[in-house]
Amino acid sequence: MAYVTWRFDTLERFCKDVFKAFGFNEKDGKDISDVLLTSDLYGIESHGMQRMVRYHKGIAKGQIHLDAKPEVVFETPVSAVIDGHSGMGQVIGVFAMEKAIEKAQKAGIGVVTVRNSNHYGIAGYYAQMAAKRGLLGFSCTNSEAIMVPTFARKAMIGSNPIAVAAPADPHPFFFDASTTVVTRGKLEMYNKMGKPLPEGWALDENGMPCREAPRVLANIVGKKGGGIVPLGGSDETLGSHKGYGWGMVAELFSSILSLGVTSDQCCTFPDKTGICHGFAAIDPAIFGDAEAIRKHFSEYLQRLRDAPRAIGQDRIYTHGEKEVAAAADRRANGVPVNDGTMVELLDLCNYLKLDFASYFPGYTPPSKLAGFEGNY
Repeated sequence: MAYVTWRFDTLERFCKDVFKAFGFNEKDGKDISDVLLTSDLYGIESHGMQRMVRYHKGIAKGQIHLDAKPEVVFETPVSAVIDGHSGMGQVIGVFAMEKAIEKAQKAGIGVVTVRNSNHYGIAGYYAQMAAKRGLLGFSCTNSEAIMVPTFARKAMIGSNPIAVAAPADPHPFFFDASTTVVTRGKLEMYNKMGKPLPEGWALDENGMPCREAPRVLANIVGKKGGGIVPLGGSDETLGSHKGYGWGMVAELFSSILSLGVTSDQCCTFPDKTGICHGFAAIDPAIFGDAEAIRKHFSEYLQRLRDAPRAIGQDRIYTHGEKEVAAAADRRANGVPVNDGTMVELLDLCNYLKLDFASYFPGYTPPSKLAGFEGNY
């Protein structure tokens, strides 16, 4: 399947107009767009523009409530519980992380947990919000069950990503990873491309290895069994139990502390998904000299980059370097978008009565793509 490259400002204008057409105000539309496009800038295609179809579905089904406002339902000087009332995940996520940052700036630490939200994009976006203000940032979320626990044959846990960001030079430390081998979005991309899944990613309804993206996705949606394996695979040899455990850590900070919906019940309701999130911000100054801590960490990161390299390797990366390089390249040279995603964007324009050609002049998405049935 082919890709077409668009200027970043073109995609930014398109996203803002789409969310305005859905009924979001200017600030909320900007926040949603920024989370999506940050993902595409970083090269995390699974959580960028291609996620717009998911939000369209959620709005159409009544699971995403356009007029919902996040509400603080419990609070202390260092913590809060927020009910998102089934609003847009990015809007709730930004609100919650701002609350955690506000508490950290006053008390040194802020921990916020959220219930009744929706898919909020990449977890790392929110962790970076704190790092940009000189704080350590943490974010996690649960999701519809896609992870098959070690030795099981039914998905019971979400992709449940965990993200951490911390101030450092020449750029922040930035770690964002699902606790499954891959996310559901990666399966959707392979489905669009009509390609078999790599070995070791997924299981069928009988708990056996499966490389058929449409089959695995249908089983996840239909709750028929199977799904994606935890980090470490499907048994303990390479650490399956560790990915399973980290998935439960994300569950603890999101659905458990908030008294929200756990992954096995997410997306089983007609009028909500029930997805939950967790956030934290920590001021390094509660441990002493914040600048000295930043310098100490930066020096260690540089020693990692300068470590002896394996044969055939010319560079060692620290977490966040590749994203910085990718964002700079794509801002300068454009953002590649999959043909399958372009088909979905055309459908979205038709639904919202937006002029597709005014954003993407001269491009005609293929009406049918081999091996792709679309995610609408």
